[in-house]
Amino acid sequence: MAKIDFDELYRIHGRKLCQIAFSITKDRHLAEDVVQETFIKAYKKADTIIDTHKIGSWLAAIAARTAIDYLRAEKRRKWLPSDQSIMEQIFSDYDNNQSLEKEVEIILFKEEIQHMLYLLTSEYQQVLVLRFQYGLKEDEIACKLNIKSGTVKTRLHRARKQLKKVMSEKYPA
Repeated sequence: MAKIDFDELYRIHGRKLCQIAFSITKDRHLAEDVVQETFIKAYKKADTIIDTHKIGSWLAAIAARTAIDYLRAEKRRKWLPSDQSIMEQIFSDYDNNQSLEKEVEIILFKEEIQHMLYLLTSEYQQVLVLRFQYGLKEDEIACKLNIKSGTVKTRLHRARKQLKKVMSEKYPA
């Protein structure tokens, strides 16, 4: 494993990571926090890096997941009303209660899928994150990861298949 210069990585990738984080958070200050957290996480996992040519994509994936985690945490804080009268109003209305239950179910299901992504191999995680969270096309993913477009198609297909298998094991019919 080669020694990694994080100052150099920040100089090279910091601006792009900030753009990625901002595109998700829509908040410049929060995006900067996300980038800092991204580099902290990367530093802690630096010993797992095998191919230093793909560090940019690896950092981008970490930044995206971190930004999403920040938004989830913010959503949870905002979801819990601090005013007791608002809480009583929410929980006393039956229809409101039902829609809240469905909303919470959806949020939990999305989080569950996000956690299931971590069960996939890193190459499958990369293509799924770039495809669905960034909306990149196959040729754009191929360019980012420095692989062939056909390889991206294959990985996307296999990643979906593997994710479906993981989900069917977790939620048998």
